Amino acid sequence: MLLSIQNLTVRYGADTVLSIQSPIEIAEGDRVGVIGSNGAGKTTLIKSILGLVPYQGIIKTGLKPEQMAVHMQFNEYTDSMPVKYIMEAILGRKISRDKKLQELIFFFEFEDCLRKKYTKLSGGQKQRFTIILVMMQNAELTFYDEVTSGLDFETRQKLVEKLVEWYQGKDASFLMVSHYYEELDQLADKLLILDKGHVIDYGRREELFRRYCGRAVIIVGNTEKNMTILSEYEKLASPAHLIAMSCESEEKENRIVRLLLENDINYKRSNNDIEMLYINAKARADMTGATVHSAGKEKYAK
Repeated sequence: MLLSIQNLTVRYGADTVLSIQSPIEIAEGDRVGVIGSNGAGKTTLIKSILGLVPYQGIIKTGLKPEQMAVHMQFNEYTDSMPVKYIMEAILGRKISRDKKLQELIFFFEFEDCLRKKYTKLSGGQKQRFTIILVMMQNAELTFYDEVTSGLDFETRQKLVEKLVEWYQGKDASFLMVSHYYEELDQLADKLLILDKGHVIDYGRREELFRRYCGRAVIIVGNTEKNMTILSEYEKLASPAHLIAMSCESEEKENRIVRLLLENDINYKRSNNDIEMLYINAKARADMTGATVHSAGKEKYAK
């Protein structure tokens, strides 16, 4: 086990900003996505693990500080020299003599940026610069906090594609905070769902999806016609512009699909949609006033 968290409480003055009671464990090879609205405690969690904020509780790890790496949401570097020299100074090695560093620079297409000063880099280039520094640590556990924050859609997509490609086939573990569900769709195999500083649930994506959404979900546009046609089916929580229905069985899914096809209605099917999972996990927590996560067992009243 790389990391274990239990009975963790972080307070800012009289306010409790993060509370984790049941164990959260990260093992070798885990890729954990952390989701939640603003103020849910996502960044505070990373800062607690790294010892950057005072906390009460238990955080256990067999890793040394140098075996963990972190990419924080905001990073700034001196602008008195080209980033090439900043990179070499931070890492304590020359680019021309380090094959791994050369590989990362080439992989993230950063060669043409080396002679620029930091403020002259675009948002995506700044993120790639910091990612190269982080990955050079060859850490067993890496933390990414909103690694694509502030980037336009195309730049975000390219950066995420690079991360997916880089981690493919590797055993490295990471914990990634992001409010972009499509990024975690590509990168995370586990999810930690936070809300107002509390854990709603933690586990493998497929298990959480079945718990909150069922075997599969059928999604259509929220129109008066669609609502009338699908009136007999119970609806899941969903964004206001959509209608979502849980398909607990293949038979139910087939019935809904036939009905939609007969009425020439476009639909989307998913068995792993993170946004739908999060919306319904939060809706259930709001409804019951309880959390599910407790040593991996559901605690909601049936």
